[in-house]
Amino acid sequence: MRAAIKYLVVCLWCTMASAACLGQSITGTVTDSLGKKVGFASITLKSGNVILAYTTTSDKGLYTLAIPADAAKTGLSVEVSCVGFKKQSRALTDLTTPVNFKLSAGSKLLNEVTIKNSRPHLKVSGDTLSYKASDFSSPQDRVIGDVIKKLPGVTVANDGKISYNGKAITTVNIGGDNLLDDKYNIATNSIPNKAVDQVQILENNQPIKALKDKVVSDDVAMNLTFKPEAKVHMVGQESVGAGVPGKYDLDLNAMAFKDKYKAINYLKGNNTGYDVKYDLTSFNMSSYLSRLDNDKPNTVLSLGTAGDPDLPRNRYLFNQSGIINLNNLYHLKKDVTVKANLSYLHDTQNQTYEKLTELYSTNGTIRYSELQQNKRQPDLFHSQITLNENKDKYYLNNTFIADYNHNTATSGLKTNGVSAGQVFKDNAFDVSNEFNLIYTTKSNKIYELYSYLNYMSEPETRSIEPGLTPILFNKGVAYSNLLQTTNIPTWFTNNYVSYKIPTDFFTQSYKVGFSVQSQTLQSSLDAVQYNNSITATSDSSINNLDWNRTKLYAGASYDIPGKKLKMTIDLPLSLQLLSYSDGLYKLDRSVNRLYFNPRVSGKYQTGIENYISYGYSFRNDIGNIQDVYHGYILKNYRSLSTNNADLTERQTQNASLGFNYRKAITLFFFGVNAGYTHSVANNISSSVVTPTLTQRIVLSFENGYDSWQISSSISKYNFSLRTTFSAGAAWQTTRSNQIQNGIILPYNTVATTLNGGVESKVSDKVNFSYKAYLTQTTSKSSAVTTSSKVEQLQQQGAINYAPLNNLFFKLSGDHYFSHQNQGNDLKYFFADASAKYKLNKIKTDLELVANNLFDTRTYSALYLSANTFTSNTYTIPGRLFILKASFNL
Repeated sequence: MRAAIKYLVVCLWCTMASAACLGQSITGTVTDSLGKKVGFASITLKSGNVILAYTTTSDKGLYTLAIPADAAKTGLSVEVSCVGFKKQSRALTDLTTPVNFKLSAGSKLLNEVTIKNSRPHLKVSGDTLSYKASDFSSPQDRVIGDVIKKLPGVTVANDGKISYNGKAITTVNIGGDNLLDDKYNIATNSIPNKAVDQVQILENNQPIKALKDKVVSDDVAMNLTFKPEAKVHMVGQESVGAGVPGKYDLDLNAMAFKDKYKAINYLKGNNTGYDVKYDLTSFNMSSYLSRLDNDKPNTVLSLGTAGDPDLPRNRYLFNQSGIINLNNLYHLKKDVTVKANLSYLHDTQNQTYEKLTELYSTNGTIRYSELQQNKRQPDLFHSQITLNENKDKYYLNNTFIADYNHNTATSGLKTNGVSAGQVFKDNAFDVSNEFNLIYTTKSNKIYELYSYLNYMSEPETRSIEPGLTPILFNKGVAYSNLLQTTNIPTWFTNNYVSYKIPTDFFTQSYKVGFSVQSQTLQSSLDAVQYNNSITATSDSSINNLDWNRTKLYAGASYDIPGKKLKMTIDLPLSLQLLSYSDGLYKLDRSVNRLYFNPRVSGKYQTGIENYISYGYSFRNDIGNIQDVYHGYILKNYRSLSTNNADLTERQTQNASLGFNYRKAITLFFFGVNAGYTHSVANNISSSVVTPTLTQRIVLSFENGYDSWQISSSISKYNFSLRTTFSAGAAWQTTRSNQIQNGIILPYNTVATTLNGGVESKVSDKVNFSYKAYLTQTTSKSSAVTTSSKVEQLQQQGAINYAPLNNLFFKLSGDHYFSHQNQGNDLKYFFADASAKYKLNKIKTDLELVANNLFDTRTYSALYLSANTFTSNTYTIPGRLFILKASFNL
């Protein structure tokens, strides 16, 4: 396996090297009108309008331009362009004489570089990189997401998350409009690829016009531009399907991409394993909550301890799902929009799994097993109304969001030979309003007013019948069921005003504000007797904890939005006033802390297309209400938690350094990033583990955490092969501590990942793709003699063949291999096939799909973290066939 990977890497590099074999060279210098050297100017060699070669000047204004060996030596010209200077061009008459340029001052904008011949079209203009969608699409592609996966420099994760040159995309704009925020799966899984003209990457994206070129942004966004015919008429793809055993698939949609009106509206339903909830994935939720400084409480209870397998979700999901999703944006007038995002989802999901867990300690290995048959029925409502006015001197945004999630789940449980049934109900309500106003005065000073208000509540109830472990929960007497309830109603508000002073070189910003969080943690663990009476399981099984946190903050930040150097320095100071109390445990404490959390980040442009990124932050964090409750909470059937320590306080330092390289003319992308995290907390979680129960308690203990990580990625399009080659590597080592059964266990976990891929358009009739991921995870402790290692290899491949213009075949497969040094190897292979026939006259497609051809019905997965090894075996759907009819509007 390793030899094969080495061979793949060698082939990749050889292919890239072959594209760079060139012949003669010409040299020269580039200066300005005063004779000063001009660095990082773009130099292109042309034959007519066709670009043959490309380079940039050094920081001393020197360049060497290689002439392709097969290029004609007549009719050539050399062209130079640079930001701030007028473009110049000279005919190349003598290959031995230096070609020097003296530039005169001109526009500050970066001139466009366009490649137009038989090769894929690529355009670079400033911070915008544009891919021509048709250059990378195939006849079998249905939606624009199928094309985005093939773009050089772009990667798409299994859940749909898009990254460009290693950095996550923040949003996908629709014709320049932010219709979907960060829920861009709605677009990539719905918009027909033939409607899209260009896929644009927007680096250093600052969407607020009033802050453009004043406040630094390192965000990367994507924008889809549309063909003229798609901007005039409604666009839609309607699909209905039925199959065996008892399968159905429905997708009805209507879309508009007009200048003044954007819409993506659809109705979907299926029981084929496609999880429609993926469309609602918010990829930037953690950064969004961090920006709001809103520490929302997490769901407390669950049915069991096993997660989902490391398979594409359609491989293991038993579902009966439906969703209606309405997304509409209107331009009321120039630069003023209103949008509404409404959705309702209902699903019924079934899951059956077996789990074996091993925990390694100084006292030996503890093992326990469980078998669960779960049924979940979520109902999710989402509504969002946004008013936005985005002008050069004025910005107004108001967003109102209301969410209601109703979840009901049941479980048949068997653990260590003991059977029980579980019922879990969870009703979450979350409503918020965010207001932001930015105003620029005539003297170019910028004022900002911000206000955010949020209320949420999530009552949770879980019952286990018959009652578990009577000796622990009911004084040794058998009882009917064990009932756990929790709720953490929360009010939160954050408000500030800021003042910005832009200059030619940097922008000063000063901010002052406050936030308030008010919460109550209510919980009860009760035993329901056979006569239906309810008694508390103990004096320590109830919580009624009040929590109030007030934060007063002020800060200064400095932005340098230069062409070569971009930097942001944040110097925030905050005073946190915190109090919490619970009369049941005579708990009444106050904590006041003054924190300084500096941060610096930025980029240094080493060339027109290359830059170094860097960052450092020091942050003080204080815990939340879920760190300080004293009454026991049974989070799942075998995890009993409480706290016996002061509020968690943590200091974290993060440092990062990266280098990104891009050569647009050859579609070559490379990036490498390194990071280090050091964290120290005053508390640690201690566990007492037995085969029947895990009791967790938070104790006062200085707890350190260190993590080093490095990752790299490379992507190259080979024009002669019409193929994109990609590869990546990542390494991370983490040192952490645990206290288990009274023993301190320091652990070191090392994870290494290698990946490679090929996307090839062999011809107009044939294309194929291949991806491979190799991961190795090891974990060991100086306090335990044994160590564990898990190795996993995942491979995915697909081939498409179109013998006729209206007939298409596809064959795809996934291979999974797992090795653990204390168990047997696990090997799985899945195969799918499809055939599509187009009835062009009536704009209709007929498609026959067969999934899981080998009828694999169980899947086992191995997981390793610190001193815990788990083996999960899942029941998955077998073979299915479905016939679809699709109609294009």
